Formats: sequence, C-alpha cells, structure tokens
Amino acid sequence: MADEITAAMKSAGYDTRESNPFEAARVFGAPAAVAPIVKRIRMLWESTRPAVIEAFPIAPGLPKDAGAYLHHIDEIYQNDAYHSLSIEGYSVSPEVIEKVRQGNWSPGDSEEDRKNRAALAARGYWQAFQLVKTAVQKVITGENPRTIARTAHKEWYRELVQPCVRAGLIDAGALAGYRNIPVYIRNSRHVPPRWEVAHDAMPVLFDLLEQETEPRVRAVLGHWLFGYIHPYTDGNGRMARFLMNVMLASGGYPWTVIRVEDRNAYLDALDRASIDTDIRPFAEFIARRVA
Repeated sequence: MADEITAAMKSAGYDTRESNPFEAARVFGAPAAVAPIVKRIRMLWESTRPAVIEAFPIAPGLPKDAGAYLHHIDEIYQNDAYHSLSIEGYSVSPEVIEKVRQGNWSPGDSEEDRKNRAALAARGYWQAFQLVKTAVQKVITGENPRTIARTAHKEWYRELVQPCVRAGLIDAGALAGYRNIPVYIRNSRHVPPRWEVAHDAMPVLFDLLEQETEPRVRAVLGHWLFGYIHPYTDGNGRMARFLMNVMLASGGYPWTVIRVEDRNAYLDALDRASIDTDIRPFAEFIARRVA
C-alpha cells in the first residue's frame, strides 16, 4: 500500500520521501469478517461461468509468433483508441490520436493542448496502452496472466488519468486508489455498489481471475465484473476493456476492439448481465467481436 501511495503521489507531480513509522512484526487489529459484496461477487462468477463456456469459442492457445502478435497490437492501436475513447463520449479524431502518439502534444507549452479534454484523454490512453501491451507481452511469452493484472491494473489507471490530473481537470486524489464517492453509469440501469465496498470487491475479483483456468471466462467475466464494481471515478470502461484484452491474450485470442457503432448493443448486454444476471448476451457479443 505504501508503494501504491508513493507511485500515486509521484504521478501527480509530488516529491516524496519514505520513512517507516511501524515497529517490525507488529500486528494491528484482527481479521475483518467477510463482507457481503465478497460473497456476491463469488456467487456471480460461479453462477455465470457455465454460460460463458457454452457461448464462447475454445481458446486457440498462446501464439507461436509473439512478435507478430505484438505487431498486430501496434497496428490496431489507432483504431482501438478511437473506438474506446468514442464509446466514453470523447470527440477524438485519428489526427488527435496520431498527434499524441508521435509526441506532438505539448500541454506545458500550448494552452489549447492543455485544455483539450480529448487530447488529454488520448494521451492517457496512449500511456496506459504501453503498459497494457507490456502485460500482454509477458502473458504470451509464458508469464502467469492471473497474477499480472492484480498489480498492473493500478499502474494502467494512473497512466490513464495522469494527463487530466496534471492539467487540473481531475483532482489528484483520483490517482490514490479506488473511488471514495458514489458513481453512476450514464444510460445504464445498473447502479454500482457503494464506494465503501470497492476495497473488498476488487481483491476477490482478482482472486477469482487467479483461480480461473479458462481464458474465455477470465476475459468475459473479468470485463463485466470490473465494470459492475466500477472501482474508479472515471475510466472504468477503458480499464475493463484493457483487462479483457490481457485475458484474451492469455488464451491466444486476438486483441479485440469494441466499436462505437456497437455501443448500444454493448451496454445493453452489460446491463442484462448486471441487472438480470444473464451473461449469455454479453459473452456472445464479445465472441462475435473476437471473430
């Protein structure tokens, strides 16, 4: 936790110096009782898992040519960024995405760049995408995908929102872990759990990801339940799609883009899962996009 706080402070532009005020081997408090949200997340996973296996094609296996797989991710980046950001309501163009990727975006010198929310979001997406690609590289070369995401997702998030924090459009506290306010999902019937339980819900989600042997289940349920919990004040959809693609890579499925043209069908399928506990429409939707 101390490392996470230090990383968040540095990402927000603060200079930090660490010191340890605790006595060695001292234990504070007693283990807490299992929170109801933990039982609910486990129940949702177990009850929906069989439908995902029925609806989703069997994993092809890790790619034999890791370089070609990663090259495909590089080639698809602009398309992926455009659709993922557009789904979230950002008015981005291929020109803005390419400008950011080439490093021609300078919020320190240009007032227009500093205030351009679309460019800030595109820059954050580019920064986070590089870390996600690194995670994919580890996964397809044999590292355990079920443990990488647990620690890496916090780094992805910091990079995703850091440009907006630096520009003063998002409070720096957003970098310091999961949300501490209520959130609502635009045009959705699902209301995420209250913020107090996010800190209990997220560890159990990653426990389930680590225990799951089927890549297709990790991809579909990982995406859905990340959005179901909605652990951050912003960026949850982009983060869920990043997590999905890392888990897809663990089965050798290709990097998959959710198109903005499919936004209504995509969100409706997520609502069906969250409100009616019917995961099949979402599993089938993702399977079609993979194909």
